[in-house]
Amino acid sequence: MSRTIKRGSPPRRPAPRKKQPVRKVGLFERAVGALPVSETTIRKAATWTITGAGVAGALAILTWIGIPGMIGTAVAEGAGRAGFRVEQIEVTGLKRMDRMSVYAVALDQQSRAMPLVDLESVREKLLRYGWIADAHVSRRLPDTLLIDIIERAPAAVWQDNGQLTLIDKDGVLLEPVRAEAMPDLPLVIGPGADRQEPGYQALLAAAPALKPRVKAATWIGNRRWDLTFDTGETLALPEDGAPAALLKFAEMDGARPLLGKGWVRFDMRDPAKLVVRRPDASVVHALPDPSETEAPAPASRTIASAGASDG
Repeated sequence: MSRTIKRGSPPRRPAPRKKQPVRKVGLFERAVGALPVSETTIRKAATWTITGAGVAGALAILTWIGIPGMIGTAVAEGAGRAGFRVEQIEVTGLKRMDRMSVYAVALDQQSRAMPLVDLESVREKLLRYGWIADAHVSRRLPDTLLIDIIERAPAAVWQDNGQLTLIDKDGVLLEPVRAEAMPDLPLVIGPGADRQEPGYQALLAAAPALKPRVKAATWIGNRRWDLTFDTGETLALPEDGAPAALLKFAEMDGARPLLGKGWVRFDMRDPAKLVVRRPDASVVHALPDPSETEAPAPASRTIASAGASDG
């Protein structure tokens, strides 16, 4: 009896792999790959940008064709629910003013839906604060309000009826100041002195050598200045021609020092002469202008009683 032995079939050879076409990488894709962010992040940013442009375009069309305000508001509120809502506020340029006050103004909205935020209204409210000279308000979609502040710089402290207030070079009131926390700024005293600040700055500019020595200025009778120096003396200036009088006093002090020499008051209300007074003297004196004589001038000359009234 015979037995048939079946031989197995020979193993099949694996079919050769098909060559995959080489995918060309474009310039844009290479640029994206070089960025320090993931492609997913870039796609999300692009989606927000396109969506934001669509929302803005839809609102513009609704406004242009005159769709009633309620419908436009509903669309804007829908955009807010979709993520276009004020969630962050970025403030730049702020140095002295209270930051929380700026936040309070920015958030004082009937709706925080980004399309409904009234940028011009926010700016106008900010300009009511003395510290703020100007402000720029803008949106950064989807959820950030940008506020750039230009602040005023304090130039002097105004004293009136015992109250101290910081003012800028134009006399704009900035904020109250406590006596124990007064900054190292010139002091202007008297009713209306704050409104005279531009003229006062021009007056000091006429004699820059004396400007750092002036510690206070009193506005007298709503028409002229009395200056007080760091050495304690007071200089009464005329109503008209005050800058020229102050310059002349600076020239006289430069030629023969007057400040810190024991005088208590100088009076230049009469442009023709400089009247001076010592602390305990019963008379006042007129000092000659050293530029008008070559010989040494006498120390003083009596011209009037010390009780001359101010005005």
